[in-house]
Amino acid sequence: MLVAVLARALTAQGLSVTELDVGPLAAWARYDFYGLATGVALRPSGQGRIAVAGAGGAVDGEAALRLEATAQFLVIPGARSGVSPYAGIGVAYMGSRGRRGVGALVTLVGVEAAAGRRRGWFGELGFAGGLRVRLGMRWRRFPPWWS
Repeated sequence: MLVAVLARALTAQGLSVTELDVGPLAAWARYDFYGLATGVALRPSGQGRIAVAGAGGAVDGEAALRLEATAQFLVIPGARSGVSPYAGIGVAYMGSRGRRGVGALVTLVGVEAAAGRRRGWFGELGFAGGLRVRLGMRWRRFPPWWS
């Protein structure tokens, strides 16, 4: 009985999810960046997601690093089919050995396949000192009660 009451209380607070993603990232600004990004995110409950991503790549043929941290709003966080839109805002840093590092404000909109499933693709378009595009696969870890 107590377990059932606690389970209902937890589900009422929203869905808590941990996510991992990987995919290419391109940013066209003063210096164009092309690379492969890996991200980790936490959806503590409801429709919010806190995400950080790091990308290794190249700027004008030189090795470069790009870091991002964003807060995102998911429109349909428990969708088990179709696409789920989301939007976010945050900060980014890009640096390379031959160039001075630069920071930028990030704004993005994206869609992901079924945010309520264990895995799916995603695509993002946004601005971070210039145009930014990111595609990839996302894997999610749900609580045991989520079936």
